[in-house]
Amino acid sequence: MTRVGFVGLGTMGVAMAANVARAGFPLTVWNRTPGRAGPLVEHGATEAASPADVAATSDVVVVCVSDTPHVAEVLFGPAGIAIGAAPGALVVDCSTISPAATRSFAERLAASGVGFVDAPVTGGSEGAQKGTLSILVGGLPEDVERARPILEVMGTTITHFGPVGSGQVAKAANQVILAGTYLAVAEGLVLAMKAGLDPEQVVVALSGGAAQSWVLANRSGRMIANDYPLGFRIALHRKDLGIVLDLAREVGAALPVSALAAAFEDGIVARGHGDDDISALARPIRELSGLDD
Repeated sequence: MTRVGFVGLGTMGVAMAANVARAGFPLTVWNRTPGRAGPLVEHGATEAASPADVAATSDVVVVCVSDTPHVAEVLFGPAGIAIGAAPGALVVDCSTISPAATRSFAERLAASGVGFVDAPVTGGSEGAQKGTLSILVGGLPEDVERARPILEVMGTTITHFGPVGSGQVAKAANQVILAGTYLAVAEGLVLAMKAGLDPEQVVVALSGGAAQSWVLANRSGRMIANDYPLGFRIALHRKDLGIVLDLAREVGAALPVSALAAAFEDGIVARGHGDDDISALARPIRELSGLDD
C-alpha cells in the first residue's frame, strides 16, 4: 500500500491526516509545533523528526500548512521534504498559497524527479473531520491519479482543473465567494435584527429559499450571538484575500467586494480578533449598525 507522509497538523491537517490513518495507509507525520501528533500515533502513525524524515519513508507526502513561506520552508528548508524525497515521490500540497509560487515549487521539485499536485481544500473544519471536503486540484494527470486514492479519503468532491497552479486559482475564486457570502449573511441578519425580527426565525425561513447557503446554515448562529469560536481563522482568510487580490491585479479582474472584506478583516485582526472564525466578519457590521459598542 502507498506509504503516506503528512506535514502540518493544524486544525485542518490533523483531521485530514486522521482520515488517512483510518483508511489504513501507513502514515508518517510531522508538525512544527510539538504535541499535535498524539491522536494520530494512537491510530498507528509514526511521528518523524523533520519533513525530510517524513519524505524519506513516504511515497506521497501531503502538506497542509498556513501560507506560502511555510510551504517553501517545509519543502526546501534545511530539513525539508526535497532533501528526503526520492525520485518518483509525489508531493500533494493542500495548503492555500500563491498560484505563481505553486508553479515555481513544482518546477524545483521536478528537477529532482519529484512530482507535485496542488490540492487546496474547502469545507471547513467540519468537512475535514468528516472526510467530506471539496478538493481543488492542479497537476499532471498521472500525478493526480496517483494522489486520488489519498484525496478520496479526505474529501468527497475532487475536481482536476488543469496544470499545476489551477487548484490554487480555483481556491482563490472560492475565497472570493466566501467573503461576499459572509458579508451578505451578516448584513441580512443585522438588518432583520435592527428592524425587530427574530433572527433565528429569519434564518429558518430563508434557508428554504434562494438565500440558502452553507454560511447561513452553519455560521448564522455565531453572527446572531456575536460569538465566533474557531472554525477557520479570519487571519488566515485575510492571508487568502491577499493572494486573491494579487491574482486579480495579475489577470485584470475587479473585485470590489473582496477588497471591502479585506479592509474589514484588517480592522478585526488589528483589534486582536485574528483567531476568531471568519464569521467574525459580522463584528464590524453589527458595530456600524449600533448593535455593539
